[in-house]
Amino acid sequence: MSAGDVLSVERNLLISLLKLTQNGKVMQNIVNSDAHIPSQLCATLLEKFKNETIVYVKDGTVEADTSMRIRIAAKAASLGADIEGLSRFLQWQEFEEITAETLNLNGYFTKRTVRFTQSSQRWEIDVVGCRKPIVVCIDCKHWSRGMHPSSVSKMAEAQAERVAAFAKSLPSKKHDIPCAKWDRAKFVPVILSLVPTRVKFYGEIPIVPVLMLQDFINQLPANVESLHYFSKEFVHL
Repeated sequence: MSAGDVLSVERNLLISLLKLTQNGKVMQNIVNSDAHIPSQLCATLLEKFKNETIVYVKDGTVEADTSMRIRIAAKAASLGADIEGLSRFLQWQEFEEITAETLNLNGYFTKRTVRFTQSSQRWEIDVVGCRKPIVVCIDCKHWSRGMHPSSVSKMAEAQAERVAAFAKSLPSKKHDIPCAKWDRAKFVPVILSLVPTRVKFYGEIPIVPVLMLQDFINQLPANVESLHYFSKEFVHL
């Protein structure tokens, strides 16, 4: 089997894993059948993926938690799988969940699916994370067919507009966001993608691959001044 054939087999197995683990555990023989590969090769690759912490394999069953399913999708995409096809098996809630979990682990207060009204218009931000003095506002784009420069510019501009509106809407009785109790805050718009893109920034708005989110969060306090952000001062009586 050539190297290209091996990568093709791995890609097909990863797609099957993403599809079959949506509802929890699945029998290994079902994975083998869905991927249409020899049982011994399937077992070998599953053991490899287990060592890469992509799946749990035990007693003839295969399972993947949310973070693993994100890694399965990212690895499949890196091997040439269609991103939009993968997104059919990756729920948008999972993408938001891993984003919020990463922020939480780094000391951020998080809220998902933040809906608000500003200037008589309704808006929504996928994930908001607060850690003084930063409010990171993330738009998850895992369903995108591709992050080409033209589409990236529209996404980034739209996210900047949403974040500006969100900053203006605070403080709000509807949202108990900690930053509204600070003296000042820096609202940072971010686009999160499933896979790395050719464009890493648009107008100083970062385009962050989900598997690099931890690195981005680590470096954000030191780099925030070089990014596009909206500053707001809060007046407390």
